[in-house]
Amino acid sequence: MIVSPCISICKSDPVTGFCYGCARNIEEKVKWKDKNIKDEWKLNNLIEIQTRMSGWQLESFKKSYKYKCENGISLKKKKTEIND
Repeated sequence: MIVSPCISICKSDPVTGFCYGCARNIEEKVKWKDKNIKDEWKLNNLIEIQTRMSGWQLESFKKSYKYKCENGISLKKKKTEIND
């Protein structure tokens, strides 16, 4: 199973339409939820969205996505649980 790139920072740039957290557009987010989408598309999309990022955004995404893959929860959600 390929883990969704959503890192729980769900705000879209009004100009590009890309999410500030994962750099996906609405269509890509919908495709990720489609059970018929192949893992090959998801892997390619993970590469593509990272080409849309640079600097601190890319570093933050990589760190957050790695944490989510290893722990099953995003860093943002983890911090929310700690503060509750």
